[in-house]
Amino acid sequence: MKKWLVGTVLAGTLALAACGNGEETKTADKSNADPGLTAFQNNSCVGCHGKNLEGASGPNLTQVGAKYSKAEIVDIIKNGKGNMPKGQAQGDDVDKIAEYLSKQK
Repeated sequence: MKKWLVGTVLAGTLALAACGNGEETKTADKSNADPGLTAFQNNSCVGCHGKNLEGASGPNLTQVGAKYSKAEIVDIIKNGKGNMPKGQAQGDDVDKIAEYLSKQK
């Protein structure tokens, strides 16, 4: 009985370990992601604009590039607009996010 139990637990453990948790895929996907999307997700943008740009407490950005140029988006990120406070991203991230958002049309 003990051998059967140990064998079953061991087999189950090996089966689960073989399945993995998908981290390898997630890491590979991130390396292929647009640097602007990565910067958007790593800054506080997602909290107000949503993971998929769908909007939450901030506006929907799925078509923001049709309304604003990259330069205008840079200005909004740096200086804020409406309820959005200034300086939500810094350095190279500002340009990366603006480039990414300007393509959303």
